[in-house]
Amino acid sequence: MANLPRVVAIATLALLCGCATTSRRAPDPHDRLEAFNRSMFSFNMAVDRALIRPVARGYRRVTPAPVRRGLANFVDNLSYPQVIVADVLQGKLGDGGRDLVRFTGNTVFGLGFFDPSTRVGLEAHNEDFGQTLGRWGVGPGTYLVLPLVGPTSLRDALGKVPDNYLSVNHYFEDPYARWGVVALDRLETRTQLLDADQVIDSAYDPYAFVRNAWLKRREFLIHDGDVPAEPDELLEEPPDEPATTP
Repeated sequence: MANLPRVVAIATLALLCGCATTSRRAPDPHDRLEAFNRSMFSFNMAVDRALIRPVARGYRRVTPAPVRRGLANFVDNLSYPQVIVADVLQGKLGDGGRDLVRFTGNTVFGLGFFDPSTRVGLEAHNEDFGQTLGRWGVGPGTYLVLPLVGPTSLRDALGKVPDNYLSVNHYFEDPYARWGVVALDRLETRTQLLDADQVIDSAYDPYAFVRNAWLKRREFLIHDGDVPAEPDELLEEPPDEPATTP
């Protein structure tokens, strides 16, 4: 799910790919709630700098990398059923079968903490119900920044509901265990991205930087990297060739 820590990774990818802006431009038609979104973005960044970032630094400093990797595998495995269901709903039956084998193997042989499936060639996929709606032709709706969650869209926010029910963690009866897993997921993700903080902090307009990167990244995921050309690009005609005299 999209959340504040994952913003840093998305922005880093955007910088490397040259798809994020570093200057203010005309209002984005996908961002009809920009005033609200900017205020929420500022709030989230303030909380991150004051609380989440220092805790993540401390966690990385005192927790051995193999232990963190095992905990990350555990929380990822709990939410992997959403990937399998999304595969099937998008017609990716082959990926769905492989992801089912991956989930079973990591649960039974890896006890959830290890990743033997990757070692035998069953790579992880990144699918969710928001992407499924996009593949079905549902538009993203307006861009939205949620407090303590981060960037999303109206479509993806609705997609979080079935994603939540498809996570094994949702069915933990103990609320402390359930929310502890959520907190661990956020903390480990944020820890992995500490080295990328400077990317957003140094941007001319961090809000626009993250927004543009997030929107393009979601389109990349929905279309499996084969992003269709923008309408302006399709309508653009090549320059006329100079006339030649016979």
